[in-house]
Amino acid sequence: MARNALRPVIKLRSTAGTGHTYVTTKSRRNDPDRLALRKYDPIARTHTTYREER
Repeated sequence: MARNALRPVIKLRSTAGTGHTYVTTKSRRNDPDRLALRKYDPIARTHTTYREER
C-alpha cells in the first residue's frame, strides 16, 4: 500500500471501550473531517461506531 498525503493510513477505534481497532485509508479530499463508521466489534460481539483516532 503506497503512502501519500492524499490517502493517509488511519486507525479506527471502537467506541465500546474494548480497544479493538481497524486500519484503513481515507481520502482527505472527500472526507476532510474525522471518519466515523459502524463496524463489527468481535470483542463486544456487536456492531458499534468506530471513530478515527489521530
